[in-house]
Amino acid sequence: MQYRKILLAYNGSQEGKRALIECAELANFLHAETHLLAVASMPPSLFLTEGFVPEELLDEEKKRTQQILDEGISALKEKGFTATGHLAVGEPVEEICRAAKEFGVDLIVLGHHQSTSFAARWWKGSVGAALLDYAPCSLLIALSK
Repeated sequence: MQYRKILLAYNGSQEGKRALIECAELANFLHAETHLLAVASMPPSLFLTEGFVPEELLDEEKKRTQQILDEGISALKEKGFTATGHLAVGEPVEEICRAAKEFGVDLIVLGHHQSTSFAARWWKGSVGAALLDYAPCSLLIALSK
């Protein structure tokens, strides 16, 4: 399969940074168009009973996520790679799948750290399972140990 468009789901974590470089090298080798996606999401515990998140909390999360996205784009530029950055707001799995469909990507790349209990919960929990079940294309997991 020829991967012409790649989406990197990026959260600024150490494993995300490793995936960033692996994705860039793969995209460069394949001459693939690269999209970097950061998702601003709010923990369900922050939703008010009416289903709304206070605007100032959402704005703060969007600013934090935009900073992560900007750092990812800068890290790629420093290494001589380019990518189009995208900020989404919502539930990560839904936003990753939506972006993959919207951009017509052939491959989604994300990072994973094998030895932490958080990463184990992430992969075995809703995000990892849902991506496996709902991704509209192939997945590449860049492992970090």
